[in-house]
Amino acid sequence: MPTKHEQIIRHIEDLDVGAKISVRQIAKDLTVSEGTAYRAIKEAENLGFVSTIERVGTIRIKKKQKENIEKLTFAEVVNIVDGQVLGGRNGLHKTLTKFVIGAMKLEAMMRYIDVDSLVIIGNREKAHELVLEAGAAVLITGGFDTTEDAKRLADEIELPIISTSYDTFTVATMINRAIYDRLIKKEILLVSDILIPLHDTFYLQTNDPISRWHELNEQTKHNRYPVIDEQMKVVGVVTAKDIIDRPHDWPVEKVMTRHPITVGIRTSVTNSAHQMVWEGIEMLPVIDQYGRLLGIISRQDVLKALQLANRQPQVGETFDDLITGQIKTAEDDRGQYLSLEVSPQMTNFMGTASSGVLTTLLVEGATRMLRHMKKGDLVIENVSIYFIKPVQIESTITIRANVFDVGRKFGKVDVEMYQGTQIVAKALVTSQLIDR
Repeated sequence: MPTKHEQIIRHIEDLDVGAKISVRQIAKDLTVSEGTAYRAIKEAENLGFVSTIERVGTIRIKKKQKENIEKLTFAEVVNIVDGQVLGGRNGLHKTLTKFVIGAMKLEAMMRYIDVDSLVIIGNREKAHELVLEAGAAVLITGGFDTTEDAKRLADEIELPIISTSYDTFTVATMINRAIYDRLIKKEILLVSDILIPLHDTFYLQTNDPISRWHELNEQTKHNRYPVIDEQMKVVGVVTAKDIIDRPHDWPVEKVMTRHPITVGIRTSVTNSAHQMVWEGIEMLPVIDQYGRLLGIISRQDVLKALQLANRQPQVGETFDDLITGQIKTAEDDRGQYLSLEVSPQMTNFMGTASSGVLTTLLVEGATRMLRHMKKGDLVIENVSIYFIKPVQIESTITIRANVFDVGRKFGKVDVEMYQGTQIVAKALVTSQLIDR
C-alpha cells in the first residue's frame, strides 16, 4: 500500500502540464494534512516536474529529458531574472527554443524571431505585440510595463510577458549562465545512462526458496541478486556467501543481507563507482524515490562508462577545468613535473592562491602520475595535506609527484608544490586503482 506521500507525488504526476498546484487543494482532495501536502510538493519540485514562481504560484511543468536539459522553461526564466509575469501565465510551462535581444529596428528584429523563442526587449510597446503575434514570448527589461492589449494577447495565445528590473546585458548573462550550467550537468554520467532496466534484471522475492538463487546462478552465472517485497521495494541482497551450506528450501528472506547499498537514477556514475570499489561489490540495485526496484548497474558497465566519458569532448567548463587546463607538463633531470601561473581566478580576497585551488592542484599532480604509471582508472580515497603556505598571485608554481607505494588495487603518492625553490605545499594522496 503506497504511503500518503507517494499518493500525492503520483497525483501531481497525473496532473496536466500547466495546471496550478495548491497546498490547500491537494490537502483537501487527498485528505491529508497541509504539512504532508507541502513536503510532497517540494519533493515533486526536486524531481523536476513542478516549478514555484513568486507572485504566480506552483505549476505542473514537463519534466526535462537529459537530451534537452540545456533548454529552459519560461517559468525557470522568471525565477532566474527575478521577474514578474504580466500576462500569458498558462504558457509558463513551455520550453523556449532560443532567446533574441531585440536591440534593433522592428523589421530587422522580426527576421530573427521563431516560434517559442524569447525576445529580450525594453519599453517598446508596439514591438511587444508584434513579437507575440510572431509566436514568441516577451521579456521586458528595466522594470517597464506593457499595454493591456499585449497582456490580453499573451493570455489568448498562452505565451508569457515577463518584466524584470535588470538591464538587457545582465539578463542575457544570467540566462546564458543558467544554460551553461545545464550543459555541464548534461555531461555528467548518471546511473540512468547505464541502467539495466527491470525487465532485463534478475531478482528474488522474499518468499523465494534458496533453490531459486541456484537456478538464477546457473542461468546467469551471477552470484548477487536484489531481493524485493510485494510492493517491489528493495529489502535486501543475496550473495553466494549468504547461501553457503543453507537448506535449499529456506526462504531467501532468512539469509539475505538487509538494508543493502542502493543508488537512485540521478546518482552520478562516478559516485557509484566509488561505492562499488570501496565496498568491493559487483552490482548495485537502482531504486526510485519510493525504494522500488528500477533495475541494476554492474561494476563492468560502470567502468566502461567512465572510460568512455574520459574520451568525450567537454562542452561546459567547470572551475576544475579552468584550473587544470592551465597546467603545463615538462621534464628535467629530476623527472616529470607540472607547472602553471597563479591567475586572478585562482586567488582569494587576499590575493593569494586559495586553499581549494592548491588542493585541486596537489590531487591533479598525484592523479596524473598514477595514470602515467598504471594506465587505468582510479578513485581518490584520501588526501592528507601536511601544510600549505601563501602563494602570491601571478607566481609560477611547479608540482612534483613521487609514487612510493603502488599495488594492483591501490596507490600512494607523495606530492610537493614549489614556488621557485621554496616548497609551499605537501600532501599524501591515496587512491583505489580500478582494473580495466
